Amino acid sequence: MRRPGAPASWIWWRMLRQVLRRGLQSFCHRLGLCVSRHPVFFLTVPAVLTITFGLSALKRFQPEGDLERLVAPSHSLAKIERSLASSLFPLDQSKSQLYSDLHTPGRYGRVILLSPPGDNILLQAEGILQTHRAVLEMKDGRNGFIGHQLGGVVEVPNSKDQRVKSARAIQITYYLQTYGSATQDLIGEKWENEFCKLVRKLQEEHQDLHLYSLASFSLWRDFHKTSILARSKVLVSLVLILTTATLSSSMKDCLRSKPFLGLLGVLTVCISIVTAAGIFFITDGKYNSTLLGIPFFAMGHGTKGVFELLSGWRRTRENLPFKDRVADAYSDVMVTYTMTSSLYFITFGMGASPFTNIEAVKVFCQNMCVSILLNYFYIFSFFGSCLVFAGQLEQNRYHSIFCCKIPSAEYLDRKPVWFQTVMSDGHQQASHHETNPYQHHFIQHFLREHYNEWITNIYVKPFVVILYLIYASFSFMGCLQISDRANIINLLASDSPSVSYAMVQQKYFSNYSPVIGFYIYEPLDYWNSSVQEDLRRLCSGFAAVSWVEQYYQFLKVSNISANNKSDFIGVLQSLFLKKPEFQHFRNDIIFSKAGDENNIIASRLYLVARTSRDKQKEVIEVLEKLRPLSLSKSIRFIVFNPSFVFMDHYGLSVTVPVLIAGFGVLLVLILTFFLVIHPLGNFWLILSVTSIELGVLGLMTLWNVDMDCISILCLIYTLNFAIDHCAPLLYTFVLATEHTRTQCIKSSLQEHGTAILQNVTSFLIGLVPLLFVPSNLTFTLFKCLLLTGGCTLLHCFVILPVFLTFFPPSKKHHKKKKRAKRKEREEIECIEIQENPDHVTTV
Repeated sequence: MRRPGAPASWIWWRMLRQVLRRGLQSFCHRLGLCVSRHPVFFLTVPAVLTITFGLSALKRFQPEGDLERLVAPSHSLAKIERSLASSLFPLDQSKSQLYSDLHTPGRYGRVILLSPPGDNILLQAEGILQTHRAVLEMKDGRNGFIGHQLGGVVEVPNSKDQRVKSARAIQITYYLQTYGSATQDLIGEKWENEFCKLVRKLQEEHQDLHLYSLASFSLWRDFHKTSILARSKVLVSLVLILTTATLSSSMKDCLRSKPFLGLLGVLTVCISIVTAAGIFFITDGKYNSTLLGIPFFAMGHGTKGVFELLSGWRRTRENLPFKDRVADAYSDVMVTYTMTSSLYFITFGMGASPFTNIEAVKVFCQNMCVSILLNYFYIFSFFGSCLVFAGQLEQNRYHSIFCCKIPSAEYLDRKPVWFQTVMSDGHQQASHHETNPYQHHFIQHFLREHYNEWITNIYVKPFVVILYLIYASFSFMGCLQISDRANIINLLASDSPSVSYAMVQQKYFSNYSPVIGFYIYEPLDYWNSSVQEDLRRLCSGFAAVSWVEQYYQFLKVSNISANNKSDFIGVLQSLFLKKPEFQHFRNDIIFSKAGDENNIIASRLYLVARTSRDKQKEVIEVLEKLRPLSLSKSIRFIVFNPSFVFMDHYGLSVTVPVLIAGFGVLLVLILTFFLVIHPLGNFWLILSVTSIELGVLGLMTLWNVDMDCISILCLIYTLNFAIDHCAPLLYTFVLATEHTRTQCIKSSLQEHGTAILQNVTSFLIGLVPLLFVPSNLTFTLFKCLLLTGGCTLLHCFVILPVFLTFFPPSKKHHKKKKRAKRKEREEIECIEIQENPDHVTTV
């Protein structure tokens, strides 16, 4: 029947939605029947795949060794600048200079010597020299230049030449000369290891000094250390999730309780993760510490499917054969689970696309896509088979734990109370009016009898609205404070030497930026006064180590005029560069000879900027100001420091994946707006996911979480986690046919609230062991995932149940339909009474 006033196009869209929905349900029903008829096959195939790929993973396990390739932007302007600087000034041409490794990190060892509070490091020369001699006398050492830097400097009062009165710390850097040779690089690596051991030994000998060491491999070592520290904690997390899933799947009813299904559901997700890891390593993938988040991400999605299938089983009729009950559970649950799994695959697939500029994010998303596919396959096959066997045991009245026949009521009456408690069905003597004995599950009972009535109470709703306004205010305030800075220290173990070194360096050596190489890569008229003025203007505000300034000063002191090209270059080569105090500038100038004429085709200067405590942010600002000047000025130059590779457009690089993923989710939901289930369901889903995503983003900013690769991956996951939990609740609400919105939301919470609460609780409890891993990476992971689970739980159980009671969709047409049906039924009854007044029949 066509509803009066309804346009034909609306009717066609509605019919198309119903056809698609029923087609998907029919397919899932057939899938459930197939699994229920061949459970051994669907149980064996996943197990064989896990054994095969799991053993392969153990054999091919290999950690990622290049930290820069992993966390630095792949397509970075700084890398192009480094290549140009390296081609102009090769390392072997500047082997004896302080900043010889300016354009490549190379091999090095650094040590900071810190005096106790109140002491002067300048008065402890003996300890410093002993440390220095011990380093130079190391076996397999390399000759290198030693650069001295002072930290915590106190100047002599009223000193015009800024004389140093005292200092708290001194930093010494030892550069190794490897020149890219594989043999020398191995020797250099060995030297660095011995260097770190020596510093620890010297610390024991010099109790009056605090020594902090750093080597070129230290960042990689401390980055990989996180996965080593987290091994036992991940196992504890797994045990907690197993325990929570087992307990939450239990009931007092020994027949209908399913503790082993909760346990097997978590194990199903675990073996799918192991299989995905095997595939990753077989395809030459290398492990890195960011992949530590995959078990938690996959567990949050996989256990949701497990608990939804258990809830779907409870909603089936007990008088049906167990195979039909499995098929009905599949048709009820797997449609939504298929959609959410597809969105997981789309969002992480977009994160693995070439648009992603961070290799760690790309590798993580690739691995996550494989995990999601295997997760989906294992849920409907392996766990589905377990559900079939559990259903068969229930139909044959076997105990859910001991797998023995449940005795009759007469037999139980003759046994002790404890035996009756353990072996009693709980519903053997229930009346035939008991419609659904599964409603006695403790979570479902709590939601139905207590929580649903409380959250929909008219006196509670104003407080929920106020709570949401507070939530939205804090989220908005946090989103306004987002910064695009990211510190590599956030990915390291918190108690590692690299972090200790970085904290001391930040405290005592943050007054000046790293040395910035200023490379002039085109011929320039250095003798021209306007060019000289441009150079001074560019270098203003910096402490410069410049051959140009030294040469101009030399000409002025020597009273030599060099206003033309021949005089300028002649004096430079014949006088200036031959003096011992200026000979080191030879490596900063590149000459070319055309006939009898010499030219300067390139040169370099060194700049140091004055900074505050937040050195990294100011260095990025300096970099962003200097680069545009190279295009607008007549002087063509590049600026570079090895740290620029990690800073260059990092904020844009890490935010692009989540923007692409969010766009993908919106695109899919909009495309299915008029096709799947109900358009208002998609509309509410978009609003809910946006609210949760912005809430997590804002709150994690207020919680001092930087926008690094881990937090971005968590934001991508938040999109999917929110959809995973909100979609079933919303779609059930919009399709509900009760008289009022309040009754519809009660029905939705009763149907899906148990699975949502089970999954989010297991997810959050599994995060607790991450708090005890001494690593900044796991702290970030814990904070972001805690906010994800908390905001999702808040929306599913507090915000949506209240807001849906006074916002569309309206339920009036359902009420009108029921009234029309009741009126029609009354008319039929009246007609029958009139036709046969002696015999009344009710239809």
